[in-house]
Amino acid sequence: MLGAVIWGAVAASSLLCGALLSMVRTWSDRSIGIVLGFGAGALIASVSFELAEDGFHGGGALPVAIGLACGAIAYFVASEFVERSSARSGRTTAGTTLALGALLDGIPEQAVLGLGLGAGESVSIALLVAVFVSNLPESAGSSAEMLQAGRPRSFVLGLWSVVTVVCIAATWAGAAVSTAVSTELTAGIKGFAAGALLVMLVDSMIPDAKAKARDLAGLATVVGFALAAGMSLLA
Repeated sequence: MLGAVIWGAVAASSLLCGALLSMVRTWSDRSIGIVLGFGAGALIASVSFELAEDGFHGGGALPVAIGLACGAIAYFVASEFVERSSARSGRTTAGTTLALGALLDGIPEQAVLGLGLGAGESVSIALLVAVFVSNLPESAGSSAEMLQAGRPRSFVLGLWSVVTVVCIAATWAGAAVSTAVSTELTAGIKGFAAGALLVMLVDSMIPDAKAKARDLAGLATVVGFALAAGMSLLA
């Protein structure tokens, strides 16, 4: 169990690192857009290879399909709640929807990591790097947007600290119940993460990247996809 917590912390630490990087200096809109585009490409690779494909081969198409639908609906409902709450309070939703996507993706993704560790599987360094690569620009871009919108640094750092701790806890929980979880349920969990990510990418991350980086957004996305896909295939 201790090993699961340690590896879970390593995988989730990039979320907090991204938030800290956004506070080192003030980033231009174009820089933020490039980071968001890179992160979008990395997350597309994660959806394609680590979640949907692995889930399909491990538990079949039906559990993945059900998970995809549940994840998409969960993100949509949660995002609508965040936007309406922010509208009532007069606050902006800049960056917060990306943080929500990171949470809804991170919990099942880290739980799957814990399930593998609990079942006695060895940790793939390539897989950890792939997770790190996809999480870092997501949190960095989200944090930079929140800071630009006037959110205090304490709020941004506190939010990503909570997300990081929750993701570590998900790894521990996955390891704790690993012996009681079927391959079909694991596939459904991967599908849930993929569904939440896809809606977040289309609704928030990719439009923000295009608006800020303009002509460089597509190139940054391809670079992010290529790097993360390569790491996933090595894993």
